[in-house]
Amino acid sequence: MRTFGVEEELLIADPVDGIPLALANGILETTGPDDGPSLKSEFKQEQIEVNSRPCTSAVQLREEIHLGRALADSAARALGARVAALATPPVFHATPTLGNQRYATMGTEFGLVSREQLTCGFHVHVAIENPEEGVAVLDRMRHWLPVLLALSANSPFWMGVDTGFASYRTQIWNRWPTAGPMDVFGSEHGYRSVLEELLKTGVPLDEGMIYFDARLSRGHPTVELRIADVCLYAEDALTIAVLARALVETSARQWREGVPPSGVLTSVLRMANWRSSRFGVENHLLHPVELRPYPAAEVLEALLAHVHEALADAGDFEPARAGVSAILRRGTGERLQRKAYGRGLRLADVVTEAIDSTHRYGVPDAGLLTG
Repeated sequence: MRTFGVEEELLIADPVDGIPLALANGILETTGPDDGPSLKSEFKQEQIEVNSRPCTSAVQLREEIHLGRALADSAARALGARVAALATPPVFHATPTLGNQRYATMGTEFGLVSREQLTCGFHVHVAIENPEEGVAVLDRMRHWLPVLLALSANSPFWMGVDTGFASYRTQIWNRWPTAGPMDVFGSEHGYRSVLEELLKTGVPLDEGMIYFDARLSRGHPTVELRIADVCLYAEDALTIAVLARALVETSARQWREGVPPSGVLTSVLRMANWRSSRFGVENHLLHPVELRPYPAAEVLEALLAHVHEALADAGDFEPARAGVSAILRRGTGERLQRKAYGRGLRLADVVTEAIDSTHRYGVPDAGLLTG
């Protein structure tokens, strides 16, 4: 069984007025070494990243996600703040970048793109046997990644307004020059050649700024799926992680069986990402095989069918189906945020409600986390 783990970027906010607070370094100072999930600073001091340990089962990862969120929140509480799983802050003004010298250089080099880059993503790491297998996986799952984005959509507000998007984080994030989908690489050599050519341009500062929707991890023997918003509900994060592991396993099996990658154009994948960003699961998505708009429920059913064997082998098929069904019924985090705002609440109160949902252990129709 492939191990897997997650990175969740969480917003640090004032629980009263919802304003993001630059407290990441302070949070790290209040937490010592532990035998569980770990915390690290990110691009902005108003966010904190929670890293799970590698897990073999959904049950293990469920506990890691909850422990990690609780760890970050406990440290934030000590400083008068809370953490919320919001992919963009509803209340926000552009801020300078604090932190290490690399981040400071990025802030200078990329101007407003960096000042406005307070977005929180959700990254899933799935173990691979070697880089060659990893690149084969990247090539064969690229057209399915927009579906994971739709399942995670959790960023309707930006700069105090409703953007009309389910995942506006995607629009903000894709202003980085290396972000988004990529062409088929063909081999590890092909992958490394692309990275080398990008770095030669002098635009990315280093390999850490290669922000593909999915990439080989630099520090771990994993494929890193980076397309998703951080999920408001912990159970949605788990559902997406389980689907991501199954997608990696399915793609690896296809490679071993000699199944070639899909020839879908990268420009078409950008259309798929845009539609997922705009509508989440509330409308039509681009079908990864038919490459035409289909109702979200049908596209999600196609994803489940595509990874059915890998899910079943891991004992995850029925829980994953339940998790996907729950998302379709109650919506992703963007629906909760809009409902809260639609009740006449202040955007600050949307943050307060999001804080409560971030730390809730299971919700109705929770799928993988019930019981």
